Amino acid sequence: MESGYRIAVVGATGAVGTKMIEMLEQTVLPIKEVKLLASKRSAGKKATFKGEELVIEELVPESFENIDIALFSAGGGISKQFAPEAVKRGAVVVDNTSHFRMDPEVPLVVPEVNKEALKKHKGIIANPNCSTIQMMVALEPIRQKAGLDRVIVSTYQAVSGAGASAIRELEEQTQAYLNGTPVEELKAEILPCGGDKKHYPLAFNALPQIDVFAEEGYTYEEWKMIRETKKIMEDDTIKVSATCVRIPVASGHSESVYIETKDALTVAEIRDLMETAPGVVLEDDPSQQIYPQALNSIGKKETFVGRIRKDVDVDNGFHLWVVSDNLLKGAAWNSVQIAETLHEMDLVRV
Repeated sequence: MESGYRIAVVGATGAVGTKMIEMLEQTVLPIKEVKLLASKRSAGKKATFKGEELVIEELVPESFENIDIALFSAGGGISKQFAPEAVKRGAVVVDNTSHFRMDPEVPLVVPEVNKEALKKHKGIIANPNCSTIQMMVALEPIRQKAGLDRVIVSTYQAVSGAGASAIRELEEQTQAYLNGTPVEELKAEILPCGGDKKHYPLAFNALPQIDVFAEEGYTYEEWKMIRETKKIMEDDTIKVSATCVRIPVASGHSESVYIETKDALTVAEIRDLMETAPGVVLEDDPSQQIYPQALNSIGKKETFVGRIRKDVDVDNGFHLWVVSDNLLKGAAWNSVQIAETLHEMDLVRV
């Protein structure tokens, strides 16, 4: 760590924060220093970066003195309080929470899709929702080729999206159920949403609720996908609807995506688009039972697309199956990728 950027990771002990550290170890971004920040409770713990042991420091406004890039993943309240402090001290913030995503002054960026939006940043860049990111990577090449009129997505989201404590809860429920504990006695304190009134077990279950319910019967997670898609694509005319479901999978979000294009397109043309799209791996050979799977996505930065087929009733209607590691492309890797792109476009000081 001799020359380059000074980078801070906020929320360094969390599920995404630890992945951010891993991604920084693999990045082409020139790095001079890495500072790991967390709550007072975690201060003093140690983590390793490229073989060097680093002490995790308590997050305070002064933590950002001389920091060039700050990667945030410690909750919206922390971002609201400390991101402006980082910017005030000269850092560029890449925020992985939902706090700034719909702020008209803040770019919402997936580098493969809309990196030009970074030119408008005023110190803060928002990382989209994990499920939105992978869908955007898959759909943007189609939009560029034939336009998009409608998107209907159903997600099958891994429990890691709810944090390390939710993973532990699922593991404990699964073991208890296999040991004969009745369903009604399974301990559930987190899912489907920690901030809601009721909690249900996820083991051997599917919960059609991610985040709390909001207007029109949609959850906040569903509204995130709807609104973020329109913002990223800079098109309020696209019709978007989402149903978000939590399933008992540790990592790797899966999505069934139905689209209607504006112009005529064939399945073969979509496959060709996916084969050359940045960040996409095509896995689509039904004759050999080849299609994207959550297990196979773990630890990989790409978005996997398969089960591409035409709708049997609707002209210009198509179905896709889209899978990605929600902690990597859905969070940590997209954040580091934004930092790399800022460097490539000369949009951050050194």
